[in-house]
Amino acid sequence: MDFETRAIHDGQEPDPATGAIITPIYQTSTFVQDAVGEHKGYDYARVANPTRTALQTALASLENADHGIAFSSGLGATTTLMHLVNPGERVVLIADVYGGVYRMTSQVYEPKGYVFDYLAASEFANLADHLDDRTRMVWVETPSNPLLNVVDIEAAAKASKAAGAILVVDNTFATPYLQNPLDLGADVVLHSTTKYLGGHSDVVGGFAGTNDPTIAERLFFLQKSLGAVPGPFDSWLVLRGLKTLAVRMRQHCENARAIAAWLQEQPPVTQVLYPGLPGHPGHEIAKRQMRDFGGMISFLTETEEEAVELVARTKLFQLAESLGGVESLIEHPARMTHASTADAPFAAPRNLVRLSVGIESLDDLIADLAAALVPAAARAK
Repeated sequence: MDFETRAIHDGQEPDPATGAIITPIYQTSTFVQDAVGEHKGYDYARVANPTRTALQTALASLENADHGIAFSSGLGATTTLMHLVNPGERVVLIADVYGGVYRMTSQVYEPKGYVFDYLAASEFANLADHLDDRTRMVWVETPSNPLLNVVDIEAAAKASKAAGAILVVDNTFATPYLQNPLDLGADVVLHSTTKYLGGHSDVVGGFAGTNDPTIAERLFFLQKSLGAVPGPFDSWLVLRGLKTLAVRMRQHCENARAIAAWLQEQPPVTQVLYPGLPGHPGHEIAKRQMRDFGGMISFLTETEEEAVELVARTKLFQLAESLGGVESLIEHPARMTHASTADAPFAAPRNLVRLSVGIESLDDLIADLAAALVPAAARAK
């Protein structure tokens, strides 16, 4: 079946007890057992819940994964995946990694003896030269947050496998509608389901998918043992979002393509970072491994002051962290989502603005940005 059909139906059969067309919210903490040790697949809700099972089945289907494991947040999924690594072992991450991941690696795991090295996106073409026998995991975001860098997943998978390392690809920006990392050789695909998969800025969640039965068995054990699980209502909200993911992503992409091209012509903008632009360094790779280029855009202004003033002037683009909802958002990564990288050599540029382009009218969104981009001196006249 095609993507749109699987998003609506996989794991979401009508309720056998009532015929309800929508998966019920199984709001229960425990399940009655037929006898000691005999139950219908559910005994305690931290271990498993039917609404969560439906979500895991649906998401696994969309990522072409044999196994899907849902979590309470994207960082909950990240924390659990880090338990595949032992102290003293090494993880190589893309340098412009999400600020919350860097906060976790640098302030939580490094003091415990874990080793993290951060590799510029341009160096992933030479990934094999940066791996050694201590490297247990390679962590990639593509497109990355917030610089929209693109990594060749297939090449990274080959280099990681040759070194005996697990390749994890954070697919949050692309979504399974645009890109399927497991099909390109990744071992694990990761999502913050808070973003495009939920799609309505009303839920927090995470997901990991894999085709490796050994990794899957370990992740299910860790899910149960660490407890970073989504509740049934959160699972239901993400399931609801999946049903419209395809149509939403088409509009996100259409709006973002037009806005990125428009931004290139605006004098206050010095550079536009969007994989759909032919001048983007990862454009050809993105064309090969993605079906479209997504709804995220970053761009540079002349100064940090201009960037900070600009993000405060938009009206439709709301000043907020997060991304991937139907509404458009704008932020200053260096002071917001990526403030934790301020002292790192790969800190977010101080003059960078990030847009999460929503599905509103394109004309209205461009008019909003046009008004905000007018310099203060010109507005005062």
